[in-house]
Amino acid sequence: MDRRFGTAPSAEEMEKIAETAYARLPAQFTEHLGDIVFQVQDFAEPELLREMSIEEPYELTGVYEGIPMSERSVEHSGTLPDRIRLFRLPILLEWCERGDETLEHLIHHVLVHEIGHHFGLSDADMHALEDEA
Repeated sequence: MDRRFGTAPSAEEMEKIAETAYARLPAQFTEHLGDIVFQVQDFAEPELLREMSIEEPYELTGVYEGIPMSERSVEHSGTLPDRIRLFRLPILLEWCERGDETLEHLIHHVLVHEIGHHFGLSDADMHALEDEA
């Protein structure tokens, strides 16, 4: 387990880790993301959890908010940029529970998962791809 932080990393530190992970992604993916916005918050708000039928706030580590590429049309021009939010405390809990990977690796995993939603992949699609890999 990576202990260099001494204390739990702040939202700003986790955002920098996510930005570094994003910068390392292959250009063939990032060039299709446009002006996507990344944010780190401690937890998802209760409304989002209800909307996603999630009862426990620690179960949601990230969310993609936007219009997947597979659903876009000219009618969507002028809309707000897509957004990926990472939830700090659920990520930290999962990191502690796993104990077998770095925080950077877990943040990268969550980020790639949410980017998958941007490309129109479902959770089932991504789990199948992960299992295949």
